Amino acid sequence: MDPDDVRRLALPLRDPADLDPLLDRIGDARVVAVGEASDGTHQYYAWRSALTRRLVEERGFGLVAVEGDWPECRRVDRSVRLRPGGAADPRDALDAIDRWPTWMWANDDVVDFTRWLRGVNAGRPEPERVAFAGLDVYSLWDSMHELLAWLEEHEPGHVAAARRALHCFEPFGEDGAEYAFATRFAPSTCEETVVELLRRLCERRAADDGPGDPDDRDDRFAAEQNAAVVVGAERYYRAMVGSSAESWNVRDEHMADTLDRLLGHTGTKAVVWEHNTHVGDARATDMADAGMTNVGQLLRERHGTGDVVLVGFAGHRGGVVAGREWGAQMERMAVPAAREGSLEALLHEEVGRDALVVVPRGDRPAWLDRRLGHRAIGVVYRPERERWGNYVPTVTGDRYDALLYLEDTTPLQPLHLERPDEHVPPPGHPE
Repeated sequence: MDPDDVRRLALPLRDPADLDPLLDRIGDARVVAVGEASDGTHQYYAWRSALTRRLVEERGFGLVAVEGDWPECRRVDRSVRLRPGGAADPRDALDAIDRWPTWMWANDDVVDFTRWLRGVNAGRPEPERVAFAGLDVYSLWDSMHELLAWLEEHEPGHVAAARRALHCFEPFGEDGAEYAFATRFAPSTCEETVVELLRRLCERRAADDGPGDPDDRDDRFAAEQNAAVVVGAERYYRAMVGSSAESWNVRDEHMADTLDRLLGHTGTKAVVWEHNTHVGDARATDMADAGMTNVGQLLRERHGTGDVVLVGFAGHRGGVVAGREWGAQMERMAVPAAREGSLEALLHEEVGRDALVVVPRGDRPAWLDRRLGHRAIGVVYRPERERWGNYVPTVTGDRYDALLYLEDTTPLQPLHLERPDEHVPPPGHPE
């Protein structure tokens, strides 16, 4: 490998203007999925926000879709789009997030971005305001309760079906793990009741489809999405007791399906915020060997590589907010220098500064085709495992269309500590 090949491709990354080559690469793409190498690092969030601001202002992107729960992000959306009942300050909506890991979205960086987004939207007519949406699958009970409340007000004819679905889950005390293990030993599940409820809602929507009031259409879409979350969450918790690959795939397929529904509903272009393990094409990692897919792969397969741009992050050393196990109290942890032979170590040794790498469309240097370890820190992190874990074998040029590399990082600033009694979803993915 020629070190000059690495240096030539690693462009300086100092301020948002340095993102120009990435915007050139994005061109007219409809979806830009932007990752993060950890779920708790300030610089990843800040640079992702900087790129998103430029896409909103300069390229007409009208949707920010994140790895968060639909009901919680819906409350943030009401604030940033100045919808009736929305908080006057998005911070209040973010501070209300109480599902572990709260810090992923309830942090200063997301507050700064959503306040900026609300300011942008305040100067736009309502139909042109940028939306903020959650793609994830965990909010089974919150979504069920929100759906029931909407039906009671707008479509009482479907309330009985919704109550049957809710009643099916009641014996498990709003605990996904309890439901998962119960279905392992009993033949009956709640699948049929929730699928039937979603079918009824979609049939009604098809019958009523027409111009209608935009607010009514938006609220109905939100209700249908809550129903889709219940269906997806039921599948996820059932799959959780089987292979981790199966539950991972259920979750990422749900997120990709949700994004597709949002693209159809909004008719706009979307920026997606998720972890690298969801954004970077799974086929360029060892995830494929385990039978796993992810959002990045599904987006490329469904929309084509010309309409999708995948952007990853990498960092050499610094700090992060994470827990040492699922549901543990968050901690600020030191992230040691990257492991020898890794992608991060290569960029540190040959470049040694923050850099933007845009993968060439045609011929490319050989280092982009090498299989290198690429650090992945999720909501659970144990620095002592760095010697043998925390890295995903990756062919960088196939996994991403661009990579932002940072030499030194710092932990993000959470808005609050988690409550000790909050609901904690079970581990079902390798972040």
